[in-house]
Amino acid sequence: MNDMYTAFVSKLVFPAQERAKRHDTLRVRRQLEESQWWDRSRIERLQLDRLRALLAHAQRHVPYYRELFSRSGFDADALTDVRDLARLPFLGKAEIRSNADALKSDQARDLARFNTGGSSGEPLIFFIGGERVSHDVAAKWRATRWWGVDIGDPEIVVWGSPIELGTQDRIRQWRDALMRTELLPAFEMSENRLDAFVERIRRRRPKMLFGYPSALSLIARHAEARGQRMDDLGVKVAFCTSERLYDEQRATLERVFCCRVADGYGARDAGFIAHQCPSGGMHLTAEDIVVEIVDAQGGAVPDGQSGEIVITHLATRDFPFIRYRTGDVAAIDPAPCACGRGLPLLKEIHGRATDFVVARDGTVMHGLALIYVLRDLPEVAAFKIVQESTELTRVMVVPGAGFSSETEDRIRHGFGKRLGQGVSVEVERVPAILPEKSGKYRYVVSRVDVRGVPQCVT
Repeated sequence: MNDMYTAFVSKLVFPAQERAKRHDTLRVRRQLEESQWWDRSRIERLQLDRLRALLAHAQRHVPYYRELFSRSGFDADALTDVRDLARLPFLGKAEIRSNADALKSDQARDLARFNTGGSSGEPLIFFIGGERVSHDVAAKWRATRWWGVDIGDPEIVVWGSPIELGTQDRIRQWRDALMRTELLPAFEMSENRLDAFVERIRRRRPKMLFGYPSALSLIARHAEARGQRMDDLGVKVAFCTSERLYDEQRATLERVFCCRVADGYGARDAGFIAHQCPSGGMHLTAEDIVVEIVDAQGGAVPDGQSGEIVITHLATRDFPFIRYRTGDVAAIDPAPCACGRGLPLLKEIHGRATDFVVARDGTVMHGLALIYVLRDLPEVAAFKIVQESTELTRVMVVPGAGFSSETEDRIRHGFGKRLGQGVSVEVERVPAILPEKSGKYRYVVSRVDVRGVPQCVT
């Protein structure tokens, strides 16, 4: 009966909703499910055709790019290779802020205003048209179906975006009930709330979980500490997104919920970029997104080497994202995936450049180097690391049983070994670690600009 209801929702109800919104989601998803099995060269030809169409539209209908192409002598119609994109400058948050109106296509209709939460210190307002929404939703839908679940299966979503949580009116509540989706607010994670969340998950018996890995693993650890089983609910997969998924979080979710864990990578501004398949590959949505990996000077790096992710979203004619700097760090995986899909792969997705720290001698390392110091201390219940400069790092700690001044000394010593002796490490005891405005938890925040530092140790 449950499978029949899921089929009713995924084949009739959800497509009807998308058509009512004038979204082309169902057709796009069907195309994506076919093209994922194409060979790499055929996918690359599709990318080139769509890129040429996007750039030609931008040249004719988007004031910002019409002026930029003219000034730089760039002719979209003469594009012969995706690598020709390197002739164009990057698009950053500063350019979008300064040119929001000029980036709108003169053919755009019914643009929706969006914003990022600003966890990087740079909040952004931008616009999205129906074409991009259709493609992003279709890409997410395709990836969901890789795991043997579908729209209409019971789902728990742990989220904190004001956009989602600010629209819980009667229509949205009715729609979620029809889709069998239940939303838990990620920024309300007190002890009492966590007890209630565990009870709601048990009552829902979801086939899938979706949310921030920090929030999902927090719920899992809370249930485990309470002695509450969660492995008998029939959860098939936990979809983690919007934050780096750490190995410890994956292991916790797999153990507590007895389910698979699927990592996803994307952003409200950059789109649905990549998603993990059951064989382990982190597949790029290559039909919709061109990904470049660049070094600190903006030059392309070889496959397998880490650098900043720059994306061109091919379904953004209404408000083009062309060579958009994400601030995230990853590498292209040159190896094919065992699943047989022709979609290229990402690997070593480390998160934002601000998730890295810089030692006193200039060496760049991932924040994990400091995180492991704290995770080896059972007296530390929760923490957040803020690198203010190469001379000062602050550590906010929620003390657990046995926390003492000796524990603080061990933190300072461990950090000093990694950041360099003489670096000031301030340990501050706090009652709780608060999430960002979006509901995400960030373990490491660096205010040091690492993008100009060539060496990177992960």
